[in-house]
Amino acid sequence: MADADLRSIGILLFPGVEELDAVGPWEVLSYWTRTFAGDGWQVFCFSADGEPVTCAKGLTVAAHGATARMPDLDVLLHPGGQGTRPQLADEAHLEWVRAQRRSVPLMTSVCTGSLVFAAAGLLAGRPATTHWASLDLLAELDPTIDVRAGERFVDDGDVVTSAGISAGIDMALHLVARLASPERAREVRRGIQYDPRPPV
Repeated sequence: MADADLRSIGILLFPGVEELDAVGPWEVLSYWTRTFAGDGWQVFCFSADGEPVTCAKGLTVAAHGATARMPDLDVLLHPGGQGTRPQLADEAHLEWVRAQRRSVPLMTSVCTGSLVFAAAGLLAGRPATTHWASLDLLAELDPTIDVRAGERFVDDGDVVTSAGISAGIDMALHLVARLASPERAREVRRGIQYDPRPPV
């Protein structure tokens, strides 16, 4: 699944994950790691059992491996989607997230992935964001969170959260800038031709 000599970014897949929450950052990060292999990073997707998952809108996505077989991570990316709702009350999953917090240097989330971080206690007293429709729930889960409603992503050192769906692409480019360089992030942005100009 992975090269032990490279630093690792793992993207979690689970039933009901929002497609672009995972695939948007994957596009950015895989373009970076494959095009600029000399930077020393790799990215892969994993699921609890290593099996494919059916996403929120019906797309089936295969994982590269299972949670139990993944290498030590340098970065964990927890996407959002309707599949996060049961995770908020899933103590086994929340304890897994807490365990990752104890061993993974950089925890990141897209969209409602931050709700899971909040339920696990990772965001207490910290700034964070999520999808605009879930900002109130983020505050309810932990009233100590400094909810940043107007920001595409919030970098608080060892935890980075991003707003809804497409904001994960922005966050992933920020990660490239942070882990490599701003120039590398610009090269990646140009390579994937990410230049949003919404028609409406």
